[in-house]
Amino acid sequence: MCGIAGLISSKASDEERELCVGRMCKAMRHRGPDDQGIISRGPATLGMRRLAIIDPTGGHQPMTSACGRYHIVFNGCIYNHVELRLELAACGYPFQSKCDTEVLLAAFVRWGQDCLCRLRGMFAFAVWDDNDRSLFIARDAFGIKPLYYRHSGFDGSFVFASELNALRASGVVACGIDPQAVADYLAYFAVPAPRTIYRGVFSLLPGECLRLADGRLETMRWWRFPSADKTAVASRTAVDFESELRARLDDTVQAHRIADVPVGAFLSGGLDSSAIVALMMRAGATRLRTFSIVFEEAAFSEAEPARLAAKALGTEHHETLLTGRQVAADLDRLIQAFDQPTGDGINTYYVSQAAHAGGVTVALSGLGGDELFGGYPSFSDLPRLARWLPCWRLLPAAVRTAAVQRLNRGGVRQRKLADFLLYARDLSSLCSLQRRVFSTTLGHSLLHPDMRTGMDIAPHHPAIGRLSAELAGADSFQIISAWELGTYMADVLLRDSDVMSMAHSIELRVPFIDVPFIEWLWSQPARFKAGGGMQKAALAGALGDLLPDEIRLRRKRGFTLPFPVWMRRELRPFLEDTFATSSIAQSGLLDAPAVQTFWHGFLTGGDDREWSRVWSLAMLIAFANRRSPT
Repeated sequence: MCGIAGLISSKASDEERELCVGRMCKAMRHRGPDDQGIISRGPATLGMRRLAIIDPTGGHQPMTSACGRYHIVFNGCIYNHVELRLELAACGYPFQSKCDTEVLLAAFVRWGQDCLCRLRGMFAFAVWDDNDRSLFIARDAFGIKPLYYRHSGFDGSFVFASELNALRASGVVACGIDPQAVADYLAYFAVPAPRTIYRGVFSLLPGECLRLADGRLETMRWWRFPSADKTAVASRTAVDFESELRARLDDTVQAHRIADVPVGAFLSGGLDSSAIVALMMRAGATRLRTFSIVFEEAAFSEAEPARLAAKALGTEHHETLLTGRQVAADLDRLIQAFDQPTGDGINTYYVSQAAHAGGVTVALSGLGGDELFGGYPSFSDLPRLARWLPCWRLLPAAVRTAAVQRLNRGGVRQRKLADFLLYARDLSSLCSLQRRVFSTTLGHSLLHPDMRTGMDIAPHHPAIGRLSAELAGADSFQIISAWELGTYMADVLLRDSDVMSMAHSIELRVPFIDVPFIEWLWSQPARFKAGGGMQKAALAGALGDLLPDEIRLRRKRGFTLPFPVWMRRELRPFLEDTFATSSIAQSGLLDAPAVQTFWHGFLTGGDDREWSRVWSLAMLIAFANRRSPT
């Protein structure tokens, strides 16, 4: 696990490029406190900060190929590096270390871009080719590891890094906030890739690679949802499916345990995290350290289920009590850690802090279980709504208009339903609207008047064209799963998990988000994955002998911090300051009266479910107003 960075510019000297890359690496020290390195070759300078996980003494980067032609910086982990090493060694590659970075470099030397389909892991890496004077960059299929870049059409220069905060510290990237990104943030709790919060700075998409040569940039997709394993055999019965699912789960957890440093796990007491911990114990983990966050507010705390799971599974369990007072005291530090504004991720920040203090360097998480096994209401609600859409369209236009107007005057669910009825035509378009935080009407009203002019407020998610094409012919379960994986998970959950875990030098691994596992699962009948309509019944069934019924059959409960309580108590002074007219004006992004009306409505006893919308507004303003990096 690392932070990687680079600058390619024929106009800058080696010294100028190295100063720039050095600033970016310094800004990412938390991502890699164990080692650092910079190399310049022709017009390219590459740099890295390393968190040593595999072969700690032998994985220094940037790394140069045996032939001297290629130079790599790599962030991530290749879980099948041992198998690939044997294959590449048989082809004559002279390995000098036992690290996965050298295996990745050798694979690129041998197979070029085609190596991507052979990799099992999470990654973002860059390779400079001395002969072609070209740069190749790639990101893993689901976007577990980040990669941001800016390409200047003026002079052809190209700068990249693992974090936007690093690009911000580079001295060569003007980080002005993009108004369109603000509108996207209001819609989706985060700025959907490839756009970022900064104008002219982009994120490489999950499953995408890029080649830069002679100042020209070409991006390509190397993984798509329909590229599922066509050799996989579809299960004929639910019993066969659960048996094979168990074997596949064992395999992915075993692969994700590889490390030469202590490995732990996050344990909330829910099915997903408990499943990962149970499988780790089955794979031979001893004295496994697990970590959870608990609260004073009993209605929100999952302390008892986590304790039950830890006791049943025999882990060395660590609880961290998180209070509103602690969050209030840490807010400046938290906001400085943000790569982009977000209304999520604070739980990962604190559980990663606890894991680091508890002596582990790698932690496994149950993230992804909901997206793969139907854990969200969308898996049942959206197909039902899609079946009714044709009937809705048959109603007279005047009736439909009146109904939408009435719904837009209602609460959270009514406004979302209004967007569904106004803009959806099929299941895919329903999926594109499902994760909107603010409805189109409300989101537009919150923008600063100067920003509304000429603003394109598209109702649908920016990924609708790409995902609709990729999912042509997919069944409803696949469509919803792919949308959850490719949007909310990629842009919010994985992005924030990476930033918040790496803030404490923790490598976070997500065994459910494993390409071989997902490609097998993709080919299985939807009726088995859906579990007869019961949320995650298939996953629970596959773990029948590993987890007690109190955990397997426990009703799903989303992990939520006590923000509705804290925002009216400990966090209220921060929010009052943030929502002051002067603070909103300083940000220049939002309409003060509209925001203040929203805040006061929540404060005076409005719907507690509005807390996330209020908090996301506060985080946007605080992010825009935060101090420049030192």
